[in-house]
Amino acid sequence: MVTRLEAPRRITLLGATGSVGRSCLQVIEDNPGRFEIEAVAGGRDIAALARTALKFGAKFAAIADPAAYGALKSALAGAAIEVAAGPEALLEAARRPADLVVSAIVGAVGLAPTFAAIEAGRAIALANKETLVCAGDAVMREAARRGAMLLPLDSEHNAIFQAIAGRPIGEITRMTITASGGPFREWTAERIAGATREQALAHPKWKMGPKISIDSASLMNKGLELIEAHHLFQIAPERLAVVVHPQSIVHGLIAFRDGSTLAGLASPDMRTPVAHCLAYPERIDSGVAAPNLAALGRLTFEPPDLERFPALALAMAALAEGQGAPTVLNAANEIAVAAFLEGRIAFGAIPGLVARTLEGARAAGEAPTPVNVELALDIHHAAMRRAQLLLG
Repeated sequence: MVTRLEAPRRITLLGATGSVGRSCLQVIEDNPGRFEIEAVAGGRDIAALARTALKFGAKFAAIADPAAYGALKSALAGAAIEVAAGPEALLEAARRPADLVVSAIVGAVGLAPTFAAIEAGRAIALANKETLVCAGDAVMREAARRGAMLLPLDSEHNAIFQAIAGRPIGEITRMTITASGGPFREWTAERIAGATREQALAHPKWKMGPKISIDSASLMNKGLELIEAHHLFQIAPERLAVVVHPQSIVHGLIAFRDGSTLAGLASPDMRTPVAHCLAYPERIDSGVAAPNLAALGRLTFEPPDLERFPALALAMAALAEGQGAPTVLNAANEIAVAAFLEGRIAFGAIPGLVARTLEGARAAGEAPTPVNVELALDIHHAAMRRAQLLLG
């Protein structure tokens, strides 16, 4: 269980140098005396990780890149901070004694450390959606067995979590995640297909890392969030939906069997869900003002166009199919997005590569149900290899 805030709450921050990690650090800095940092972990940004560890007095710093150990050790020379590098270092960071582990590493690489924190019985603020997309049943089963609380840190799932407020899921007839529509909401299919890297990264509402920005532009992000919601809230796929809401004020809605609907509203700033998770069940200042609805004037909603955004359609089909399809989908998308960012494929080729990888994995029997994390990672790596081969 998450403890109350009589004493400083110990936080381990996995993904400390990313956009979510920086939002966490802002909230922690704005609430002096309420939190202390146990451990920080990052991918390759040695300088940013070292600065964070020193500024916030972390006891342990881990870098995912094994080759970066010497540079991180040198950057933290003279400080009483333990240093480690490589995949095992991320697991060690996740297992450190902490009241809350923030899982904000992007991609399937975040699955193993998040699962390690769950096995240790830690409370988890979950921003790494791939944990549930790749191995949702196994993760939720282990969390229940260990008594590890999962707090959704994505803005959409966090809004829904707050709206549910402990009510039985059986009372909910529809759970809706909102999408801003990204930078291509009004573009034609032909124009979207030829979008440049810079255009795809230019999200109109959110400041995010490259991978999540591209997923938001293709709407794959919304598909992954549907899969995550299915596991997180234990709700049937047919009761999940996406609606495009360009103002990004309403983040999630739940409709009840009596016809009433509750919506979670907040300004488009990750510090709001971060503050909710860091202090749960209490409330603290996030540094973000509540939305001024009168100044906004209107909030609009529209259905997603699955023809112009086929990545969302692929994710919805994978959710309905179940078994290992979501795991394969996610792995293929990671390869496709990286290839686009490197200039190897066009933006419009991303969903095609994902679709071909899914077809090949099904035909080869490489998409079984991931009954545990080890099998989920095997499926993931096999799908990555298949997608890389399809890239040629």
